[in-house]
Amino acid sequence: MASAKKSSSSAARKARIEEMRRAEKARERRGRILTIGASVLVVAGLVVGGVFVVKSQDSKKNDTASDSTSSGDGPGHFVTGKDGVRTWTGKLSRTHVAGTVKYPMHPPVGGNHNQIWLNCNGNVYTKAVHDENAVHALEHGAVWVTYTDKAKKSDVDTLAAKVKQTPYSLMSPYTNQTSPIELSAWGHQLSVTSADDPKVAKFFETYVQGKQTPEPGASCTGGTM
Repeated sequence: MASAKKSSSSAARKARIEEMRRAEKARERRGRILTIGASVLVVAGLVVGGVFVVKSQDSKKNDTASDSTSSGDGPGHFVTGKDGVRTWTGKLSRTHVAGTVKYPMHPPVGGNHNQIWLNCNGNVYTKAVHDENAVHALEHGAVWVTYTDKAKKSDVDTLAAKVKQTPYSLMSPYTNQTSPIELSAWGHQLSVTSADDPKVAKFFETYVQGKQTPEPGASCTGGTM
């Protein structure tokens, strides 16, 4: 009698094990089916997404090509304040474009620009930089110091030292400007003839990450040199 019960229990256990195995195999089959289905959806999504990206890039190329020779700004002019700072009255566009931009002022204080900003974490450049990258730095709240060969070496050295100690600032030589030294921020500009002019320190104080900044807090590193 005991042997019969033991045999019956063993048979039941084997039956449960076999049932569990069948259930596991069924789950595995469902899993494979779901995986295959998901893979098909992913591939289809990638194909559709790829087509969309290509079309979007083509559209962007067309957009940038049409804007590559224009700053995109409306009519405007500088108005000089009592502090000597010139403020641009027109709209300053902020579209990313490719190629060279024709700005209505030099150095430019805003307008369409390259999508990559010029590093402006106290960077002093000894050679001319691209306007389009520098303008993007201005958009991030930087002050851009430029000078011609008419600027005194002592003034250039003094300004370089100040820039190196000032995050969100940069400096470079610039030939196409009327004053030996220019300080530019987004929408604002100041001409001086000496680094000792007290208006220089005031300009830095007011416009480094100032209220005029379109993108306050945006990075001044990780761009282009």
